[in-house]
Amino acid sequence: MMKKKVFIPIISVISSFIALGFFFTNLLMFMRKKEDSFIQEREIKAGRLNLDDFHSLPKIQINIPSSYGYNLNCLFVTPHASSNKWMIFCHGVTENKYNSIKYMNIFLKRGFNAIIYDHRRHGLSGGKTSSYGFYEKYDLEAVVHELKRREGNDVMFGIHGESMGAATALLYGGSIQDDAAFYIVDCPFSTFYEQVKHRMKFETSLPSWLVLPIGNLFLKIRDGYHFQDVSPLEAVKNISKPVLFIHSEHDDFIPASMSKQLFDAKKDNKQFFLATKGGHAQSLNENPKEYEKAIDTFLDSFPI
Repeated sequence: MMKKKVFIPIISVISSFIALGFFFTNLLMFMRKKEDSFIQEREIKAGRLNLDDFHSLPKIQINIPSSYGYNLNCLFVTPHASSNKWMIFCHGVTENKYNSIKYMNIFLKRGFNAIIYDHRRHGLSGGKTSSYGFYEKYDLEAVVHELKRREGNDVMFGIHGESMGAATALLYGGSIQDDAAFYIVDCPFSTFYEQVKHRMKFETSLPSWLVLPIGNLFLKIRDGYHFQDVSPLEAVKNISKPVLFIHSEHDDFIPASMSKQLFDAKKDNKQFFLATKGGHAQSLNENPKEYEKAIDTFLDSFPI
């Protein structure tokens, strides 16, 4: 009888441990995405997407195989046939490549061709989970390889990323290959661990000291990596090419202090634009003239 009384609480604790681990990692791995139609309509209503203009651009759709067994849906946009200058755009979590068009247009006006694509588990790309840059950086590598295959190894390209896409750009440049001419990273997080810890303050009353170790264990078991494996803060130290850091001062989803950490961690060849208006991933939307001026200043400072 005594054994049963001891055994039942143990089973209860183990069950709670497992349930918490699955619940927490489900929130991360399967974060609810915005509908593709919603993103397109939002951009149209805001005046950031003109479908007639977009459809008139010369482009080809390419499905690039990821090394993880799914395809990445990409658009190679080529209004400047004789140009050897390219930009690759990485959108944020829950978004898709239509969200990258407003950034793409800035660079098309400046003589660049462009690649916009859907991250794994987003838009028309395959993949089952979001990993906040861990697997996405290898997908970005696949996109870069395809660009080089088509345009030659001497092709000049920059990478622009927003939010998770910004973290992905830094992880690629700092842990795979620093072969972009420059990087523009808009509202990146410094480390995935600190970002999850920050969001927990707003989204749960559970203590981070309890949840994070359990989540870390289950993330490794279920998706193959730990929080500590996603650290733009470590990656940026290995990037020698120029980086423009961008953040909105009033971003409460990923605080601007994280971009400042990243900026401070990079030795040189760097600039910082702090937008005075807007929340998370709203620096361009709320400060369009200042955003473009920051990009021009950056490109003028580091000629390509």
